[in-house]
Amino acid sequence: MTLSVDIEARFGDFQLTTAFQSGGGLTALFGPSGSGKTSVMELVGGVRRPLKGRITLDDRVLVDTTRGIFLAPHRRRIGWVFQEGRLFPHLTGRQNLLYGQWFTPRRERHENFERVVDLLGLAHLLDRRPSGFSGGERSRVGIGRALLTSPRLLLMDEPLAALDDVRKSEILPYIERLRDQMGVEILYVTHSIAEVVRLAGRVVLLSGGKVTASGPTQEVLASLDLAASLGEGEAGAVLDAHVEAHDPVYGLSQLRARAGSIHIGALDLPVGTHVHLRVRARDVLIATERPNSVSALNVFSGRILKLAPNGAASVDLAVDCSGDILLASVTRRSAHELGLEPGRPVYAIVKSVSFDRLGVGTAPNGG
Repeated sequence: MTLSVDIEARFGDFQLTTAFQSGGGLTALFGPSGSGKTSVMELVGGVRRPLKGRITLDDRVLVDTTRGIFLAPHRRRIGWVFQEGRLFPHLTGRQNLLYGQWFTPRRERHENFERVVDLLGLAHLLDRRPSGFSGGERSRVGIGRALLTSPRLLLMDEPLAALDDVRKSEILPYIERLRDQMGVEILYVTHSIAEVVRLAGRVVLLSGGKVTASGPTQEVLASLDLAASLGEGEAGAVLDAHVEAHDPVYGLSQLRARAGSIHIGALDLPVGTHVHLRVRARDVLIATERPNSVSALNVFSGRILKLAPNGAASVDLAVDCSGDILLASVTRRSAHELGLEPGRPVYAIVKSVSFDRLGVGTAPNGG
């Protein structure tokens, strides 16, 4: 399933000009508030009309202004998941879930109730009302209701924004299962880079109503040219790794990436699981000699690919560590005193406690 968007729209003084294509699985729309993420979602869902352009879902045309085509929202076979869940308080969990089927013709219902309940762990909520649900449980029931419309496309508009980190940790594995097991295209709006890293196979960066970059998540986030558009302190690399071992004595997990062995706080994942994890540029130290007697457990040898100025005092580096590209941010003074330049062999150092645990999860499509 491929979603293709090429549209222009105006809402008051806000001009939106955007073009991108999903690649199947989960595509994230990422950008600051006011960048146009939700507007794109509403245009795809049929809540708003573009001035001109075309939106297709595989071979089905949803919008084509040159041909006068604008498919009504209820005919687009699109499911919505909102930030607040928007459950009916007077209905039980079961009734809220089944409500999603009522507007889908029987011949088009292909999603199985029991399968959705099992996937999202909802069995204990079926006979309870939403007033007794946690924030994470509300979100999961909202996702289940959307799935039971048997959608061709699922729109998720910042579904975790209202949750604290504990509840986010609770629900993220369910969204990973949804991404990998349900076979439905997902367009996911978020302002959290950790969610992008953990969930998205592709990312579309938006700024001021325009697409600044679009492509595979690892490639887009590893670009020095886009560091500024990710937000203060958010630039970094995404590594593809697998769980190699667990060390219960010290509460660590050992991962294996192309860069080498990575030690991180213990993960509740089986050995062999493929994961994505983010290494923020601000958490990477650079040395020109292999360090001895340091507390950091992760030391990777590499070679500088590129340097780019970042403001008056900082320089961003891209370092090739056996095929994994790490980003680092250092002061201009350090870059000068260490003689950092393209081609220079260096060591990249990362503390185990630096990894953002919310941003570590199973890789899209298993790797």
